[in-house]
Amino acid sequence: MAAHSRPASSLPIVDLEDLDLDALRTVTHEIGFFHLTGHGIDQRLTDELIATARTFFALPEAEKLTIENTHSPQFRGYTRVGGERTQGYVDWREQLDIGPERVAVDQVDPDRPWEVLHGPNLWPERVPQLRGLALEWMAQAQDAGLRLIRGWASSLGAPADFFDAAFADPDPLLKIARYPGHDGSVTGQGVGSHKDVGALTLLYPEATSTGFQVDIGTPDGGPAWLGVDPIPGHFLVNIGELLEVATGGYLRATVHRVLPPAAGTDRVSLPFFLNPGYDAELPTVPLPPELAAAAVGVGSDQHGGTLHARYGLNALKSRLRAHPNVTERYHRDLLDLPVLKG
Repeated sequence: MAAHSRPASSLPIVDLEDLDLDALRTVTHEIGFFHLTGHGIDQRLTDELIATARTFFALPEAEKLTIENTHSPQFRGYTRVGGERTQGYVDWREQLDIGPERVAVDQVDPDRPWEVLHGPNLWPERVPQLRGLALEWMAQAQDAGLRLIRGWASSLGAPADFFDAAFADPDPLLKIARYPGHDGSVTGQGVGSHKDVGALTLLYPEATSTGFQVDIGTPDGGPAWLGVDPIPGHFLVNIGELLEVATGGYLRATVHRVLPPAAGTDRVSLPFFLNPGYDAELPTVPLPPELAAAAVGVGSDQHGGTLHARYGLNALKSRLRAHPNVTERYHRDLLDLPVLKG
C-alpha cells in the first residue's frame, strides 16, 4: 500500500517505490507534509554524513569560522549559532550550507540578480571526507526528489515530464544543521515558522529528534501545531511555494517550525531543498476542472511580498533576509532593486 493512515499525532506515509498518485496528490493538497519511504537513498551514506557532520560541529569555534559564510558572496559555508533569521527573529542552530559546485559569475546581469548565488562551496580542511559524502548524498536526494516531481505532474493530469525542462539544471541546497539544546531563555525557536521557497524539501532528522512541528490549521483558520516524530529510515517531505504557485494554490505549502531541544541535548538534521535552476520558471499546470475548482489561489509570501514563478527571485530574497551579515558585506546594493522589494 502506497499511503498509510497514521495516528492523529503523525503524518501519512508515501512509498516512492510503489507510488500511489492519488494519495500523493491528496496529502499535498490537504496537508502539504508526509513521511517518505522507498526513496532509495543509501541509509549507510546518510548515517555516515550525519556522523561526519558531528565531527565538524565538534571542532573549535575558531576552526569552524574559517569557512564562515561571511567569506562567501554566495551564502555558502558555516553559519554560527544565532547567525540566521526567520521572520526577522534569530534561529538557534549552527549549519553548513552546500549547493552545486559552480564557478562564480564575474559580471552579474542586472536583470538576473540571482546570479550572485552561483559559486563554489566552502569545505573544512580538518574534515576532508565531508565534501564527497555531502555531494553524493545530494545526488541521491535529487534523484528521489525528481521522481516525486514527476509523480506530482502525473497526479495532476499533466504529462510526467511536465516540469522536466525547469529541472534540467537544478539549483538544490543542502543544509546540515545542528540544534543545540538550551533552556529557552535566549529564543523560543530553533527555526521560526515559515514556508519553504523552492519546489520541495526532503528532510532527514536523526531518529531521536524532537521539536519539529507542522501547522495543520484549525477550521477557523487559526494555527494548530502538530508535533512530528521521525520514523527511522523515512524522510519528511513538504512542498515549497513554487509548486503552490504552479498549481494555483491547489497543492499546499505548509507553515512549519523547529523548537529547540532540551538543555543538555542537541539534534542534527539534513534538510535538502530541491529547486529548479535559478533562471527557470515552473510552468502553470493546466488542472482538470474538478481540481481547478479546489485551487484556492496564491497570496503573498510571509513577508507580504510577491511570490515569483522564477525561482531565482524567491531564492535571492530569502537569502538576503535570512543572512543579514552576508547581505551587508556583499549585497547592500541589491536591497534597492524594485523587483526584490515587492
